[in-house]
Amino acid sequence: MGRHTLRTLVSATAVFAGALLAPSASAVETSVPSEGSSTAPMLAPASGAAVANGQLRVCGTKLCNSSGQQIQLRGMSTHGIQWYSQCVKPASLDALANDWGADVLRISMYIQEGGYETNPRKFTDMVHNYIEEATKRGMYALVDWHMLTPGDPNYNLARAKTFFTEIAERHKNKTNILYEIANEPNGNSVTWSRIKSYAEQLIPVIRAKDSDAVVLVGTPAWSSFGVSYGKNESEVANNPLTLGNLMYTFHFYAASHDDEYLNTLSRAADKLPVFVTEFGTQNSAGEGANDFARSQRYLDLMAQKKISWINWNFSDDHRSGAVFKTGTCAGNTFAGTGVLKEAGRWIRDRVRG
Repeated sequence: MGRHTLRTLVSATAVFAGALLAPSASAVETSVPSEGSSTAPMLAPASGAAVANGQLRVCGTKLCNSSGQQIQLRGMSTHGIQWYSQCVKPASLDALANDWGADVLRISMYIQEGGYETNPRKFTDMVHNYIEEATKRGMYALVDWHMLTPGDPNYNLARAKTFFTEIAERHKNKTNILYEIANEPNGNSVTWSRIKSYAEQLIPVIRAKDSDAVVLVGTPAWSSFGVSYGKNESEVANNPLTLGNLMYTFHFYAASHDDEYLNTLSRAADKLPVFVTEFGTQNSAGEGANDFARSQRYLDLMAQKKISWINWNFSDDHRSGAVFKTGTCAGNTFAGTGVLKEAGRWIRDRVRG
């Protein structure tokens, strides 16, 4: 989803419109890693999911570790790093890794909305730095190419090739990197065939540098397998990518997305390797009341089918979907429940569980 420029919500069917809202006025970038900072020497982490499980791979419809054992990752997504870099710093990442016990950090780098296209060097260096910080703490780093507006990933294909070539070249020897190459394809004209064509052009660019990394591919209609536009998973299931070692993404917001979405996820996961790279307990705008009961139904399904998941979002945005109370990121206290909103307390318990 992502939260960006304030607009009127478009329609009930284009519901992954959590992407349609702006950050709060106070959400400004306060820190940017210096160029080259990601290459500083570091000690290898002693523990963490990425240490215990090593290089991941897709086996059948499941995510497996280096020993071939099926696993489920649980973690958090940053907010857009062009807005909330102040929430991604040593103290917060220490809390995420050690207090929460998260397995994975999703690094959400917007392409438009004031992101990558405005300064490719700066944002690429920020991602390098966040990968290193996740690695130091034994977490997997999921690099999210957060394309959103326009909704056709082909619009940013050249930029994606440039970005992922550098990311894969620098980090190819790590065993904790996952690549999410299209956050939420959207628009009635953005069919699975267009998304598939994009993936078929971009994945070989990544694999030329990092041959064994898992790649995650967005699905139609805001990564809903098409259900947000009245379709279902069959379009993808009947015409899957054949490049291997990849997964398909699904996003949901529990207060808006009912049994139709839950059932789509269940069916899709029986046919395809699925990773829920973004979800919230609120409505599709990432705000409003939390529906913890429906959220738990999703989590129970994902536990049963070993579907890895990542919650949106690890920031102090004013919306209910941000886990920290507003103003938290100005300080350095992130551990425990005192700094968390209601959704933050709930999701921390599930990550820790």
